[in-house]
Amino acid sequence: MQATVRVRRFNPEQPGAQPRFEEFALEVPQNTTVLDALIKIREDTDGTFGVRCSCRASICGSCAMRVNGQAKLACKTKIIDVASNGQPVIVEPMGNMPVIKDLITDMTIFWDKVRQVEPYLQPEGPEPQGEYIASNESMNHLVGVMNCIMCGACVSDCTSLAVDKNFIAPAALAKAYRFVADPRDGAKKRRLGMLNEYGGVWDCTRCMYCIEVCPKGVAPMDRIMKMRDLAMQHGYNNTAGARHTESFARSVKSDGLLNETRLAIDSTGLLNIPGQLAQVPIGIKTLMKGKLPNPLGHKIPARKRIKKVFEKVEDGKR
Repeated sequence: MQATVRVRRFNPEQPGAQPRFEEFALEVPQNTTVLDALIKIREDTDGTFGVRCSCRASICGSCAMRVNGQAKLACKTKIIDVASNGQPVIVEPMGNMPVIKDLITDMTIFWDKVRQVEPYLQPEGPEPQGEYIASNESMNHLVGVMNCIMCGACVSDCTSLAVDKNFIAPAALAKAYRFVADPRDGAKKRRLGMLNEYGGVWDCTRCMYCIEVCPKGVAPMDRIMKMRDLAMQHGYNNTAGARHTESFARSVKSDGLLNETRLAIDSTGLLNIPGQLAQVPIGIKTLMKGKLPNPLGHKIPARKRIKKVFEKVEDGKR
């Protein structure tokens, strides 16, 4: 099988070096992975080519990189699956991390985020006579999170981290959920309080890229959304995110539609005068463009049925 691999090359240690793409034409078997092709390039064509790998079995996570614009494990990705019609396979280093050389990135950012999560259980109450027991159901629930191999794919493609380096990022938040959801941990409320701060669970934009690119099905965004619910259940309601959530639900439950003007006011906080004043210029521009939503909202005929759905869900939670 003929394969064309376009690799993004860059060596920041070379004076004046700029990122560039280099193309390689290869003759490979049908079952060749992207990593197989990259190793072949390094061994047969260019020994200076930088690529990181280890287990070649989707276990260590070392070979995470972007393939055709999306983070993947190169050892798990077959060329025929990403270039079935013979088009070039475009390989780049992971995003949101500085490049050491070619496809090798500095993962210090990733590990710094992970280290923000206390990596041990903190039970409360007297010590038990034997081991701390957790039900099979609760541990089965946590298996998905514990499957994380720390490859960094989710952090590479995180759109929130791309615009705000303070965001703790998906891998660390999924790790935090592993402890928050463990019935043996007694520090749940304190953990949620820390995650409720700036850079925590409310800074996720729900783009779903972390779910899409995770090679192990950890689904970080799902864990983040659950921790938002848990934070609110534990009394952490005085954040823009929590107020946004409550206003959204209240509006749809009442009218069947979202009252966008009310949502903006509620999210900022009624008593946050500087925050409310900061929205005035945006409101004026929106009004001048004829885009300002009706502050009184709109009620749709089916709103009573929608309200019943909300009430049924709320009754189920009780």
